[in-house]
Amino acid sequence: MHPLIASLRGRLIVSCQAYPGEPMRCPETMAQIALAAERGGAAAIRCQGLADIAAVKGRVEVPVIGLWKEGREGVYITPTLRHARACSNAGADVVAVDATGRPRPDGLTFAETVRALKSEGVLVMADCGSIDDAGRAAAAGCAILSTTLAGYTGQRPRTDGPDVELLELMVAEFPEFPVICEGRIHTPEHAEAVMAAGAWAAVVGTAVTHPTTITGWFDDSVRRGGERAKR
Repeated sequence: MHPLIASLRGRLIVSCQAYPGEPMRCPETMAQIALAAERGGAAAIRCQGLADIAAVKGRVEVPVIGLWKEGREGVYITPTLRHARACSNAGADVVAVDATGRPRPDGLTFAETVRALKSEGVLVMADCGSIDDAGRAAAAGCAILSTTLAGYTGQRPRTDGPDVELLELMVAEFPEFPVICEGRIHTPEHAEAVMAAGAWAAVVGTAVTHPTTITGWFDDSVRRGGERAKR
């Protein structure tokens, strides 16, 4: 196993992403958040876009998992071999790639994409939405399997919290691979639960790095509490 992957075992990975049009959509802002997350104990940072990857890589000492989102439907997480190579060239230590069997914009299969990246020494994190995706990623020889796309591809229902069931299936089916849990880990209790279920590491994004959403959670709770007080 690659030493970088081994270093993530039992640790927290923080996803630092902001979408176009959001107030925090700035590479320098993402790099500052990444540095704060590193100081808080994050063992790696996951980030999106070439400018963010380069900015974060220049700020933190922990590994950077990079991806490039393009589009909103189908395969949009690092959708082509060109996107993946660009992420690596921007400084990503690991490149996250959509591992579904859906058609890819460049016409390559997932296996062909991974084969090319591995030949260039790139570590690939397979973003999976089902156990079939995990099987595809394992057969391709990805360095990491993850539950990132669970509930977002139509293959599985979207759970309120992390998809622990898929995590457990992947851990049982592919014990020789590190399986990372990502997706809807919104509380420390969620994080503890996925680690207890066998996750190699846990990726937390929104609950740490997306203040708009976090503010909304608290605003909803305050309003509900206020309504109860009026009764």
